[in-house]
Amino acid sequence: MIEIPKQVKGLIFDLDGTIANTMQNHFLSWREAILPHGIDFNAELFKSLTGKPREATIIRLNEMFGTNMDPIAVGKVKGETFKKMVNQTKEISVVADVVRKYHTVLPMSIGTGSTKNGAKTTLEVIGMNHFFDIVITANDIQNPKPHPETFLKCADLMGINPKECIVFEDGILGMQAAKEAGMLVVDVNDYFKMEFTV
Repeated sequence: MIEIPKQVKGLIFDLDGTIANTMQNHFLSWREAILPHGIDFNAELFKSLTGKPREATIIRLNEMFGTNMDPIAVGKVKGETFKKMVNQTKEISVVADVVRKYHTVLPMSIGTGSTKNGAKTTLEVIGMNHFFDIVITANDIQNPKPHPETFLKCADLMGINPKECIVFEDGILGMQAAKEAGMLVVDVNDYFKMEFTV
């Protein structure tokens, strides 16, 4: 079981790759959307962009590869492909167990780069939607991770000082955001090994 330090008064969880094992499905649906544009969307590239909202990811890929993909059209392909796979999503037990243990003990929230609908569906599929009243998504913020806005908003709504919050994250950008917010971070990769297969 992941131990929570004594000084922590609030728990913040990323969703994809942290509570929900959605990353393989995200990876495959990104590949489906991006490969027609001549980019080899491999696991390393995927990991470097994890945590960015859909359209921001496509804009970044355009900058990196000199492509001219339409963020809305390509994002739609990605979203529709992912939707077909969403019902296969399983929880990541090592983190889900923390959620169950601290439910009603400490305030908890979700801070995700996912859309409001995407987050709602994922939480329903893994049966964890009733644990969270506060879910901050890409629709609720101006500045995505690695900017700390997502997590600062979670702390604010929980009424907890950011320095007394701990963030559970699997993505590099999310971990940067948590540190930037002055929060403690649990790197979920230390407890759960994510595999990406084509």
